[in-house]
Amino acid sequence: MILIVDDIPENIFSLKKLLELNGFPVDSALSGEEALKKILKNSYFLIILDVQMPGMDGFEVAETISGYSKTKDIPIIFLSAVNTDKKFVTKGYASGGLDYVTKPFDPDILLLKVKTFYRLYHQNQELTKIQSALLTEIESRKAAENKKDEFISIASHELKTPLTSIIGYVQLLQRSLKKYEDTTVENYLGRTNLQLGKLQNLIGDLLDISKIENGKIEFNKKGFDFNAMLQSAVDIVQQTQDCTIVHKKSVEAQVFGDEMRVEQVVINYLTNAFKYSPDCKEVHIESSITGNDEIQLKVRDFGIGIPKEMQSRLFEKFYRVESSATRFQGLGIGLYISSEIIKRHRGTWGVVSSPGKGSEFWFKIPLEKSSQAEK
Repeated sequence: MILIVDDIPENIFSLKKLLELNGFPVDSALSGEEALKKILKNSYFLIILDVQMPGMDGFEVAETISGYSKTKDIPIIFLSAVNTDKKFVTKGYASGGLDYVTKPFDPDILLLKVKTFYRLYHQNQELTKIQSALLTEIESRKAAENKKDEFISIASHELKTPLTSIIGYVQLLQRSLKKYEDTTVENYLGRTNLQLGKLQNLIGDLLDISKIENGKIEFNKKGFDFNAMLQSAVDIVQQTQDCTIVHKKSVEAQVFGDEMRVEQVVINYLTNAFKYSPDCKEVHIESSITGNDEIQLKVRDFGIGIPKEMQSRLFEKFYRVESSATRFQGLGIGLYISSEIIKRHRGTWGVVSSPGKGSEFWFKIPLEKSSQAEK
């Protein structure tokens, strides 16, 4: 609906007839005060406002309208036969008007202006509906994401307790059966322990994701020997793998950070190197000092490799390379957790890879000191 505001009824009558003949619903007000009351009660897509009125003039009405949150976006066309100087036109725009028409006006031109504002009004209505739908969709997805994270957290905690008990019972069983020297049973129990270890690592990763998403992952940062940590990680992984880990180069360096979390990243890199190298004979690992007082670790395998177009997404949560998703087990969360750990150590990470030629995963984190000796 259009609101015409003019203190002369004859002006309202002629303009109202022009607009109604062209299919526009019209309302009217004979003063600024009456117009404000109507604007607060009704919805208008356009206001045609006379400038010269007793009491509140058109400029004052426009300034008041622009101060209300409900009405501030209603377009205003000023209509004036008296105040036609440039300074009044400028004041009209400054007061919140979007157009300033002087009398006598061309009815066809005024109609074109009204139709333009009408079109813009409907476009804005559609945009508002789309925005509302998008906001609803975003909130819905956020709620679903929060429920998923909550489920992962609860499920992981619930699984951890019985799993710990099962691992304990299997270890007790292994000790009890040692005196019988039954290699078959010992072999089966060893395999069981191996699979339980994988399940335990998976649950640990799910718990880490839950903590990361909720900002509750904790770090116990202090100075530690990077090379000693690296050797510990290599020993842990080597126990469960047949192929060899070759140290290409290593350095003695002190790093300020959470030793267990950084070790977690190294173990993840090494485990992935073995996993995606079916014909694995050896994996190369090396550490070095960069020119920015950072220590860099590289883990190089000679496995299936990764297409270049997929490398940028490798560190995303739950992302798995399509060609290997059905061939190799995993949820695609290890590298995401690793990147979050390195990020919280003010470090950087990445991968260099070619299909069929293997991959080299790396990360850099700041040193505790700039003094270190290379082996």
